[in-house]
Amino acid sequence: LKWTKCFDCGQNFHGAVFHALAWAMWKTYLGRPEADPYRALSMGVLGGTLRNSRRLEEALPVLEAYLAITQRYGLEATGAQTNLANCLGDLGRHDEALVLEREIFARRVATLGASHQKAILSGNNIGHILIKLRRFPEAKTLLWEQLARSRKALGTQHENSLTLGETYSESSTDNPDAESDELRVAETIMQDVVKTRRRVYGPTHPGTRHSEAQLSLVREQLSACENPA
Repeated sequence: LKWTKCFDCGQNFHGAVFHALAWAMWKTYLGRPEADPYRALSMGVLGGTLRNSRRLEEALPVLEAYLAITQRYGLEATGAQTNLANCLGDLGRHDEALVLEREIFARRVATLGASHQKAILSGNNIGHILIKLRRFPEAKTLLWEQLARSRKALGTQHENSLTLGETYSESSTDNPDAESDELRVAETIMQDVVKTRRRVYGPTHPGTRHSEAQLSLVREQLSACENPA
């Protein structure tokens, strides 16, 4: 945890600080045997921070190697699959990412239960990919179910609930055929997300800024829909 989360405030590191810590973690455990779980984890963290830095072509082989090692030595592989699926999606390889995410979702529901936070997060990931594939009705139905489940099981302020609210709103803003009633629902959801993020994380946190940008986009499209030129 010392490599990924602040002991004082409990929040995850991000940006340049996390990138530097990921490299330090990898160098710390690099000399251990290939089957060592900390060595494998450090590879996954490094691949994740490369992806977050948009160095996708560098991140992909690292994440592929991470998945291969977890499978070879019987380590927990679901996180490795998720990271690889996210990177494939970022590279525009959405069909491949969807196959991985559906496998992860089915496994987590079967082993952890549909209301577990990891299963709910997997549902969000599938919804995000469906949006990229422009399968908007399917995405909206899935995300609405997952949002309701997350709010009931984890609470409205849980990170999964906030993320699902954002993704659900994207199923409207990314859809050129979205109607005004869909956008009004998205606006209501995003207002709550922004309010919560400002209170919990502060106004300068990247997550808060991302939510504010999404709320602005919802309002812009709603205005255009209700006041066509």
